Amino acid sequence: MQYRDFVKTGDKISVIGYGAMGLGGAFGTFDEKEAIRSVLISLDKGVNFFDTARHYGNSEEILGKALKQWTGQKPFVATKIQSHGKDNTRWAIPSRVEDTFPRQLIRQNTEDSLKRLGVDSIDLMQLHLYWPTWGTYGYWLEELVKLKDEGKIRAIGVSNPDHRHDTVLPLVLSGQIDSVQTIINIFDPLALDCLVPICQKQKVAVIARCVLDEGGLTGFLRQDTTFEEADFRKTYFEEVPRSQYMAHVEALRKFIPREAASLARLALKFVLKHPGVTTAITSMHIEKYALENISAADEPPLSDEAFYELYTKHRWVNNLYHSKYWSGTNDLDKANQAEEQKAAKQS
Repeated sequence: MQYRDFVKTGDKISVIGYGAMGLGGAFGTFDEKEAIRSVLISLDKGVNFFDTARHYGNSEEILGKALKQWTGQKPFVATKIQSHGKDNTRWAIPSRVEDTFPRQLIRQNTEDSLKRLGVDSIDLMQLHLYWPTWGTYGYWLEELVKLKDEGKIRAIGVSNPDHRHDTVLPLVLSGQIDSVQTIINIFDPLALDCLVPICQKQKVAVIARCVLDEGGLTGFLRQDTTFEEADFRKTYFEEVPRSQYMAHVEALRKFIPREAASLARLALKFVLKHPGVTTAITSMHIEKYALENISAADEPPLSDEAFYELYTKHRWVNNLYHSKYWSGTNDLDKANQAEEQKAAKQS
């Protein structure tokens, strides 16, 4: 395993991080014992960064159970304040901070997370949502600073809701936060253009998420792939025709095995090529996926030539969260896709 600096705390962070969204059932049913085993195996393999959230169902509790069984050095644990409200549009358009993070919610969530994780202090507490319309100060930030002064959290960060990485730039430049979590992957490397270099200059850690594009960049998706009703990805891959998505993934196979042993490792190595990325998190609640992702850190870095080609020739930016935010607005697109698929089968 390789490690990079989380500058503001002085911690050495594993470049492969454990994304714990899957521990809450976001990617379908799973065996809790296997999930706990995946955490322990990841720890044993050198992973020391774990990212969860109050939004992720029982994720904090399950991670806490695993940490109780771990006898090695304490890992760096990050979680997120749960945004208030049932309307998914709060993830898509600016809301009032008073509605999204009401007073007392930040402290209440932190106390709950400490209990569920079974830790005395949370290494990184993140707002699960941030809009630049909130400004760079306010009671929401003051409360986080108080919690930090009290020793209940060690660092403060924010997580971007979707691909619009530039929304956090004012907060990064203000010097008020210690980390940013944002989407970075082969299809959408835009954060590498501006956000990551600025964070690097400001000594703000960058946590790259959706590195595998919810698994799409591993090559698992097929025309007949189905998802459980509760699976986060049930509508995720329906924003564009699957044939298009699969074609873009297929174009990446030219780099295998010359640059990486698998598509998953290629995707991880692409994101980690930039030294300004502190860690790349992926869902690793399934043991075999954890081992596959961790192994990317053992391979040689991506060549400069391959990185440049991926960075410039394979961009394909789509907001695949669209139907989750705006339910029903893409029915016409879905109808057209169904007709295209029907015509393709008939031909």
